[in-house]
Amino acid sequence: MSSQVKKNDGKKDDIVLTSIVPAEPQESSHAGLDKPHLREQRRNTLGTISGWRKGVLLFIFCFAQFLDAFNNSALFAAIPPISTDIGINNSNSVWIISAYQLTFASLLLMMGSFSDLYSPKWAFIGGLFIISFSSLGSGFVRAQLPLFILRAIMGIGAAVNIPSALAMIISMFPDPAKQGQALGLFTAAVAIGNVTGLFIGAALAAYASWTWIFYLVTILGIAMVAGVLLVMPLRISTTNPEFEGLSHREKFKRLDLPGVGTLTVSLVLLVYAVTTGSIDGWGKAKVIVPLVLFFVLLVAFFQWEARIPEYIAAVPPKMWDYQNFTILVIVALQPLTFWVATQVVLSWYWQFVFDWSTISVAVHFLPVGLAVFPFTIIAVILQKTFPLKWVILMGETLALAGMLLLPFGDTKPHYWRYAFPGFLLGSAGTTVVYATTSIALFAATPQKVAGIVGAIFNCAIQVGAAAGSAIITSIQTSVEQKHGGPNSYYGRSAGFWFMFACAAAETLGVIIFMKNTVPAQKETAKRPSGDSSEESA
Repeated sequence: MSSQVKKNDGKKDDIVLTSIVPAEPQESSHAGLDKPHLREQRRNTLGTISGWRKGVLLFIFCFAQFLDAFNNSALFAAIPPISTDIGINNSNSVWIISAYQLTFASLLLMMGSFSDLYSPKWAFIGGLFIISFSSLGSGFVRAQLPLFILRAIMGIGAAVNIPSALAMIISMFPDPAKQGQALGLFTAAVAIGNVTGLFIGAALAAYASWTWIFYLVTILGIAMVAGVLLVMPLRISTTNPEFEGLSHREKFKRLDLPGVGTLTVSLVLLVYAVTTGSIDGWGKAKVIVPLVLFFVLLVAFFQWEARIPEYIAAVPPKMWDYQNFTILVIVALQPLTFWVATQVVLSWYWQFVFDWSTISVAVHFLPVGLAVFPFTIIAVILQKTFPLKWVILMGETLALAGMLLLPFGDTKPHYWRYAFPGFLLGSAGTTVVYATTSIALFAATPQKVAGIVGAIFNCAIQVGAAAGSAIITSIQTSVEQKHGGPNSYYGRSAGFWFMFACAAAETLGVIIFMKNTVPAQKETAKRPSGDSSEESA
């Protein structure tokens, strides 16, 4: 069944979704593949492996997403001991987190193209090796510059992992309902990683050593590599059949290095500018110049993409013509911002104003994680029952209710009255928005661009978190300079109001601009092509 139906109204082709069951790969003038070859490839794809293998691989892919989130959140509580042992001053300590976010966010698009053109299996394994060995090195270094460099390399590994894992999940579960469930679990892993990472990192820093955070990542990464190699049959091809027959030269050409390189540099400049601006102020030349260059390079990127042949472009202009694609990418800026910003804004305040221990701070953040798993299940149920636009709006409503309470959590008694329910409602709604937005994006686009769609989605997620948390921190600092200093709650309250305003604007955008054409994701009666050949072992 084709994933899209075009209707000609005499002016422009509109794309209306009917199903996200992928169409059979078409012959390509570049590929040189005959139909028997394509049929053989379909018999050896991830969609044809047995159920238990799919389950184990899905767990590994979700755990990779968990590990990428853990890599940041586990270090929030460990920043003070790391800074003390290595000699990092307070203003530079933010780069322990930001160096990872910078490369992670900026390289996602390039790695999405790579996953579409080459084998996502080996890209995934390569990303795990990069994370594992750079994390191992981070546990041994005792100087700030090598640590920052290794953290940046770790972000490269994470940027390789996410698009490749998403591409394999899409291939492994072609049925809309099952695919939605798998993507829901995959997206939930981020929130779980953010919260449990904070708790595990605090425990390791308090009772063992901060170095064990990095050693644990290494151990888990190597174990995941072994799991993929043992569970995924060697005969299975993960490369998109449409690109299987392309020459190495043609594949390299389709990576669109000039375009992706331009966008990567622009995103690096953006993340650097907002991070530096939150530390040193927004009026400095080292903040203004990167911001100006970011906009110049961003315009240059879109002009380049419009000029080159569509099949080469990393982000073809037609991507923005897919129905709901643009508004969904904008919505993707929100979810991780909520989870990261609340930790960034409140961790220091609770430790030094409330006088809570590192472990106590982590425990008080647990409501954020407690809401994730049940509302991931609820999101899947809602996605099978209602059009996805209404599911996103349900999530936005819950998230707004939670964000509305956070500006008032300024005292210990107010934690239970405002912060606790704010965390539960905000995280519940954010989970629904996150899970449903990713499914709606894949539903609006064909499977052959799954890697690049996953990269764009996660790029928006990471850039939103990096820029959003930096802007909120900057607002907090500016208000504190005039009202009460860092020990007051005025600046934090202002930051939370800004986050609420952004979420409200996104909700209004969904109401106005998102077309209600993505139906409930019910399981198809007809099994996808190739499932009949599932192996029994």
